[in-house]
This record gives sequence, C-alpha cells and structure tokens, in this order.
Amino acid sequence: MLVSEKTGVNVMQEGHVTSPAGFSAGGVHCGLRRKKLDFGWLYSEVPAAAAGVYTTNSFQAAPLQVTKDAVAVENKLQAVVVNSANANACTGEQGMINALAMQKQAAEAMNLSPHLVGISSTGLIGVQLPMDKISTGINAVDLSVNQASLFEQAILTTDTITKHAAVSVEIDGKRITIGGAAKGSGMIHPNMATMLSYVTTDAAVEPEALQLLLSQTTDKTYNMITVDGDSSTNDTVLVMANGKQENKPLSPSHPEWDKFAEAFVIISEILAKKIARDGEGATKLIETAVKGAVSEEAAGKIAKTVISSNLVKTAVYGADPNWGRVVCAVGYSGEPVVPETVDVFLGDIQVVENGLPLDFSEEEATVYLENGTITITVDLKQGESEAVAWGCDLTYDYVKINASYRT
Repeated sequence: MLVSEKTGVNVMQEGHVTSPAGFSAGGVHCGLRRKKLDFGWLYSEVPAAAAGVYTTNSFQAAPLQVTKDAVAVENKLQAVVVNSANANACTGEQGMINALAMQKQAAEAMNLSPHLVGISSTGLIGVQLPMDKISTGINAVDLSVNQASLFEQAILTTDTITKHAAVSVEIDGKRITIGGAAKGSGMIHPNMATMLSYVTTDAAVEPEALQLLLSQTTDKTYNMITVDGDSSTNDTVLVMANGKQENKPLSPSHPEWDKFAEAFVIISEILAKKIARDGEGATKLIETAVKGAVSEEAAGKIAKTVISSNLVKTAVYGADPNWGRVVCAVGYSGEPVVPETVDVFLGDIQVVENGLPLDFSEEEATVYLENGTITITVDLKQGESEAVAWGCDLTYDYVKINASYRT
C-alpha cells in the first residue's frame, strides 16, 4: 500500500473493484468471443447509491439507455452485467428489446428488481446481440464467489491488459475504500469514448452528491484522455456506493467530504491513465501539462488539443523532439494565446522560450522521448490556471489493429 502525497489517501498495490466491503464480481466465457472471457458481473450485497456519466455520441447504444433509465428510478443499483464482443449499438427496436431482456434475465437470476440492475455492452456496432449466448452467461452467474480478475478480463475488447485500482482513506474514524475496473483501448476521445469504468465504494454517500462528484471528476480525468480522436456509442462510467462502512452519509456539507472527493479523483485518474497507456498499438503514455492559462477550461482545451495531435503522437513514437508540432497544436486549439510568451518543455528539457526555439541537445531530447512515459509541458504565462491531459503515441500497430477489427 502506497501513501499518496495528497492528504491521507492510500493507493493499494493490488486493489480491485471488489476491494470495498460488500462487493463481489466474476466473469465467464459465454461464446461471444472464440476463447476469451466475454461476460462479467459486479454485485453489491445491498442496494447502493448510484451515479453515471455517459457518451455524448448521438448514437447511444441500447444498454446505455436501459442503464440510464434504471439509475433514474431511485438513484440505486445493486448489480451490473457486462458483455464484450458485441456493442448492441445501432440495432434499433430489436436491440432495445434484447437489452431489456438482458436486464430482466439478470435481475431474475440475482433475485433483484430490474431497475437495480445496470447493463453494459462493448464491441462490434450494428450486430444484434445473440441472446442465447447472453443467457448462457447469465445462467453462469455465481454470487457466492468473488473473482474480480475474471470480471476485469471479461469486459475487455482490444485491450492488452486489465485495468484495476483501489484507494482507501479514513473518514469518520472508518477505513473507506474505493475500487475500480475499466476497459478501453481504441476509439478513446471522451466526452466519453469506447470506455467502460466501474467504481465501487463502501462509503455511504448521498446520491446527489455522488452524481455531482462523478460529473466534476470525469471532466478532470476520463474526459482528459485520448487515443485516436474517435468517440463511441457505449461509453459509461458507473459508481456504486453501498454504505457498508456505516459512516455518516457523505455530501459537501460533511466535514471530511474533501478527503473523499480527493480519493475519488485519484482513483479516477489512475484508471484514466491506464486506459490512455493501453491505447491500441501504443508504446508510450504521453502527459501534456498546460499551465499559466487564463482559465482551467482554456488550459484543458489546449492540453487535449496537443495530446490529440497525430503529428505530436507520431513524433513521440519516433522519439523525434519536433517541438514545432506542439506549438502548432497550441496555436490551433481555438483558445487565444500570446505566442511571444509561450514556453515548451520535453520532460525537464526546455525547447522553446517566449515563442522562440532554444539551443538544446537534440540527442538528450531523443533519449528522453524513448522513455515509456513522456511529459510535455506548455507554459502560456497568461494566467494562473492549469490542466493535464493524457494520451499515447500513434504506431504502425494501431493501423494494423483497426484495419482488421472485423476480420
């Protein structure tokens, strides 16, 4: 367990989505994929306060709509079931019928009301969900066991690794834990992209406060990552707070709310960065920090523009210290900048000062760009606001993976 530099938040070395008390998860192979696990479930012993954020794509998949409607009933969930390999998106009336049947069957299998069950699907768009295989997955649900690692595997598509984390913090004298599992590798450019994230906590949290916290945190974490600039149809972040630690319900009026909010941001950032690092074909995580902006919104937009630039991404892949691509992206971000004040750094190596190139060692910069994590810093020197965005390099393998996605 690591202690974060931020107040009292412990980052757990082997944390999972079921690290918080009262949660269990599992996964099976139901036949949607050839061999890999493709159906998973996440379950709380008691109904949990729930909150969600969803893709802004106009083509919202049927399972996403079903889950939104379920959460809206009483802001609670007790279970989520997820399938990979098939997105059940752009599937019309039959797709909605199938999504509702998936929810109903899962609810019956777990002896729950349907509105307490959320569903998610990820994978190929425009193909009807094979309900016989979904039923096979639901019939295999075993709530008596907890195998979080199988859930993490079952939700993957082109991901190369599972993505999980947990943090803990003391509130009301009780050890509160927040866990998470996520998937996402391609079509990542939130406001939200092909990304699913499930966050759990054993804290008691007021539902309205949970939704507000999730929305605010998403803007600073999940919505600050990009892989390829494409936004998908199914993306969802769901949070479940089951209150098993019996703390006083958290809200902004609670004296230790800031502690909880800080821990929530930390786990969201960890999961977001893992998604960015695992971009399809990626070899490097790129972090773009923009400071000295006139507003946080401006800083965020500029950071996201730099990290989204294919020219920046390919330069990082090739370990080419081509700072011109960075300033170019800053310039077309749509935010007003003063070129004569802009500084640019590759790691600790300053390459631009007040808009003009410096005489730096290209050899040292190239060596730096060969690292697995690259930081690009842009100082606008126009204000006091800052923001950070995360992405990855763009490689030959990205083209190979997406050229053969259906085959």
